[in-house]
Amino acid sequence: MPDIIYEDNHLIVVNKPFGMPSQGDNTGDESVFDWVKNYIKVTYQKTGNVYTALLHRLDRPTGGLLVLGKTSKAAARMSKQFQDKKVKKTYWAITERVPQPETQRLQHYLKKLKGKNIMRAYHKNIHGSKEAILTYNVLEIRGKQALVEVDIQTGRRHQIRVQLASIGCTIKGDVKYGKTTFNFDRSIALLAQKISFEHPTLKKQMTFEVQPPDNEVWSWEG
Repeated sequence: MPDIIYEDNHLIVVNKPFGMPSQGDNTGDESVFDWVKNYIKVTYQKTGNVYTALLHRLDRPTGGLLVLGKTSKAAARMSKQFQDKKVKKTYWAITERVPQPETQRLQHYLKKLKGKNIMRAYHKNIHGSKEAILTYNVLEIRGKQALVEVDIQTGRRHQIRVQLASIGCTIKGDVKYGKTTFNFDRSIALLAQKISFEHPTLKKQMTFEVQPPDNEVWSWEG
């Protein structure tokens, strides 16, 4: 189940477990959205419909920080911050190869493959593609693997996964983008590690961080 990192009358910030969907999908598995909505309903003995807004998403096999709105006013103001790129998101990933150079800005154009939930990265704009920009920095190297910090400037589907894979640095466990074996829990080693934004009503800057789980995926070695 998600861990609650922060909560007030307007927002709730949770640490999404790896493997839990952000919102409902065709599996019928409980999502973070469903869990938070039920948590609010039960904890505060709410009757009727409980307002909950999922302000952004994480892929199911990833984990980390998610922000949800508890009021329509907070959700609208936070959504505008996301649209205006005023929310800063930092991710950690373990890659199967050490990126070269160890610090770099990547710019691609991403397009979904027809009929598949897979994105393809191109070096120039093609019809139907969307620009994707990130910067990465290698934090640590162990053997052939690297712990990489990633800051994204655009929020595209599978962006970090496909952009790192496009330079030959598939994320550990990511069979969709080049890895041949799953992690034991079918997660991928990609964590939404830090998020910073201006609180929608308090108007103060807030930053939240989480650490990777203590398991064999993140006790990594080359």
